[in-house]
Amino acid sequence: MIDSTKILQDFPLLQQAGPDGKRICYLDSGATSQKPQSVIDAVTNYYEQFNANVHRGIYPISERATKETESTRNKIRDFIHAAASSEIIFTRNATEAINLVARSWGEANLKAGDTVLLSEMEHHSNLVPWYMLAEKIGIKVEFIPVTDEFLLDMDAYHQLLKSRAPKLVSVTGMSNVLGTVPPIKEMVREAHAAGALFLMDGAQSVPHMSVDVQDLDVDFLAFSAHKMLGPTGLGFLYGKKALLNAMPPFLGGGDMIGKVHLGSFTCAELPNKFEAGTPSIAEEVSFGAAIDYLRLLGMDAVYEHERQLTAYAIEKLREIPGLKIFGPLEGARGSAVSFTLDYVHPHDVADILGSRGVCVRAGHHCAMPLHERFRVPATTRASLYIYNNEEDITRLCEALLYVYKLFG
Repeated sequence: MIDSTKILQDFPLLQQAGPDGKRICYLDSGATSQKPQSVIDAVTNYYEQFNANVHRGIYPISERATKETESTRNKIRDFIHAAASSEIIFTRNATEAINLVARSWGEANLKAGDTVLLSEMEHHSNLVPWYMLAEKIGIKVEFIPVTDEFLLDMDAYHQLLKSRAPKLVSVTGMSNVLGTVPPIKEMVREAHAAGALFLMDGAQSVPHMSVDVQDLDVDFLAFSAHKMLGPTGLGFLYGKKALLNAMPPFLGGGDMIGKVHLGSFTCAELPNKFEAGTPSIAEEVSFGAAIDYLRLLGMDAVYEHERQLTAYAIEKLREIPGLKIFGPLEGARGSAVSFTLDYVHPHDVADILGSRGVCVRAGHHCAMPLHERFRVPATTRASLYIYNNEEDITRLCEALLYVYKLFG
């Protein structure tokens, strides 16, 4: 079991007082997580002890920097159960990882008229790159509907696989709005049977549950460091080695080359082939500390803690008059809970909660089509993580009752 009270002591920002004088109640981890002291110290230690560029320096601090970044790559390999470290590509964020697949694999393997199948619950990061590819080469983008119960319509998915014969299915592992967790393993199996590859947007799932890419058999997985205790400016693409080897480079420049001549070049081997230029060294080093922290807790324990706390949050939120939750009320779901409050705009809700030290997010959460699907312009979202507890839920609900009474 996770002791969130003890964990709170590891997060300096969460010791601060909010505008109301109480401890900050941070419920916006779906946007970015807080960082434990060990991650902060790892950044400082890099700059104080071995700040140097990586890969080609043959002096001690450069060799240490290279060793530490590659150690993080190995930790990521083990964390998601990849077969090889060379299948882990460092990017700036999950968005860039998805763009890499669209631009590299997509432009090399798709042609006008080919279909890419997404879902109605996707983040803009898993929509816009495919729209851009559609404009550029004429592919078709189709969508798996979301039911009125906030689940993917699996019957429609089966029909779309048959009728559209997509070349790629790209779906989130957990909705950042609804908390819905699609049956990814089943979807991958059926996509492969239909001749399609499968990309999973793991930005919301990898931080919160155990993800085994070999068991799921996904072809690509994108996720970010900053949503799982790590720094901003760092993301990852996992890809099956054979696919990555066959794909052309995404960016050109230093570090991604084997040889360069006047008029020609050859690519480096994986993973360098897709990592042009000086990497985010401090971020890569410190993310190793974030993985260490999560592995010490255990991802099954993380998921169970959030499952229980989310169930408690939903139970208490349903007691508030005029509040409607958008997402499954029970069953397999994530820790993002989005809702509306009658006659109060979500931005006003978030602003007033913020004045009481309760940090939530309001808006369309980079999922405008999903909000259009449910005919709401915006929602308020509370997203939970390892450092949250029942006290946070109590403060959230008390603040929401205050808003309800304030607006009459």
